Amino acid sequence: MSYFTAINRIKYEGKSSKNPLSFKYYNPEEVIAGKTMEEILRFGVAYWHTFTMDGSDPFGNGTMIRNWDRYSGMDLAKARVEASFEFYEKLNVPYFCFHDIDIAPEGNSLRETNKNLDEIVQLIKTNMESSGMKLLWNTANMFTHPRFVHGAATSVNADVFAYSAAKVKKGLEVAKELGAENYVFWGGREGYETLLNTNMKLELDNLGRFFHMAVDYAKEIGYTGQFLIEPKPKEPTTHQYDFDVATGLAFLHTYDLQDQFKFNIEANHATLAGHTFEHELHYARVHGMLGSVDANQGDPLLGWDTDEFPTDLYTATLAMYEILKNGGLGSGGLNFDAKVRRGSFEQEDLFHAHIAGMDSYAVGLKAAQKLLNDRVLEGFIEERYSSFSRDIGKEITEGTTNFHELEKYALDLRTVSNQSGRTERLKALVNQYILTAAAE
Repeated sequence: MSYFTAINRIKYEGKSSKNPLSFKYYNPEEVIAGKTMEEILRFGVAYWHTFTMDGSDPFGNGTMIRNWDRYSGMDLAKARVEASFEFYEKLNVPYFCFHDIDIAPEGNSLRETNKNLDEIVQLIKTNMESSGMKLLWNTANMFTHPRFVHGAATSVNADVFAYSAAKVKKGLEVAKELGAENYVFWGGREGYETLLNTNMKLELDNLGRFFHMAVDYAKEIGYTGQFLIEPKPKEPTTHQYDFDVATGLAFLHTYDLQDQFKFNIEANHATLAGHTFEHELHYARVHGMLGSVDANQGDPLLGWDTDEFPTDLYTATLAMYEILKNGGLGSGGLNFDAKVRRGSFEQEDLFHAHIAGMDSYAVGLKAAQKLLNDRVLEGFIEERYSSFSRDIGKEITEGTTNFHELEKYALDLRTVSNQSGRTERLKALVNQYILTAAAE
């Protein structure tokens, strides 16, 4: 059965095309620095936002019109699988991602839930084999059900900890069965509301124990995908333990997990933490911890996680600059953890949204590669820090000086000459490269 009968396979038609159901900038076969766009960008579709989200929000009921919603229970789950693979094929993306309860309904017990999951996983596997689609990552939803009211791995209830461990155990088995290239941990409720009733040390220790158990079980079953932590500062808890990359990195080092995990960084989560997207990508990259990306954006006028499709070319360019500097994303990719707006309720809007995001990152990729080729930012930064490559600066960076020698040097300084950071000039240059890339 076809769920998108009016939609043909989306093709690259170039920037002059008037066809809204075509790529204007994303050409999967175009080669950039020795690799195709498809190989570099590794786009993925988020199953939850695309096939299960109904458009409801805290102030209104769902608005989405989805022709698979006429089914219910396991029939609905199977229809969504069929619709999803038709969507992937027509959009021409190589990857998808899901939470466990996105693809199969929960039963009256975990045993029943796992039975449902097994049936749908086999259906997905069959479709993957026939289509060539790949699973970028999967994860366990441990934040929606009321049992997770106090968290999952950081819950005050040992029964919930055990239940969460069983869900992740199953998730890792599914990851191996479907060849998931990564497995994500998003601590949706791993945090606290108030210290008045919280044993933070116990909760963090338990989270560390939980992750070590996951690492051990992955080794036991031979699952070799990359483990990823996805930072988020707030929503739903007031104080999240995975606030940002820096907080997450400190946690990983504290519990000796830094060699087993990298970060899945979401743009909207970065801005909620008070950072730019490129800041979080950069921080992860320079510490060798950049693993994958959730490509979306937030609304600067709203203070919550709006998960909009990415259309900001400036941010996309700086994101791709960091990703290219990282040598790519390895087993990671660009997952569109984004949802169409509540008013964009027709099925065709799912294609328009993904096309917009894919075109935006295609422009960002081309502009970022040109910036790197011309060493626009590298050259400026090297010159700005050049005092550390000679004389006293070189002694500082090589660790061959001390406070006594630095004092002796400083006491004889009559003037200190600084140079302008040229912020506005550099921003104008980035704009120039973006506009050039978009005009090609």
